Amino acid sequence: MAEQSGQDPSMKELVEFISKALVDTVDRIEINEIQGNQTNIIELKVAKEDIGKVIGRNGRTADAIRTILNCAAAKVQKRYILQILDE
Repeated sequence: MAEQSGQDPSMKELVEFISKALVDTVDRIEINEIQGNQTNIIELKVAKEDIGKVIGRNGRTADAIRTILNCAAAKVQKRYILQILDE
């Protein structure tokens, strides 16, 4: 993935790597990063049939992805929020 100007693409790449391992329709994954003053938001869009795989039972998979993201973000001293959306 090419580095975008002014952005650290590693968090997007991390979410992309994890989500590709979970879903069946990899080509329908879309990741968008919204940068704020203190917090960045990463929107993860997956196909309707894959939303359950990304969220997991009782949200455990989504919580695990968010935990990994927060640990990686702490290393670069930033804050990220992951929003999971369906098409």
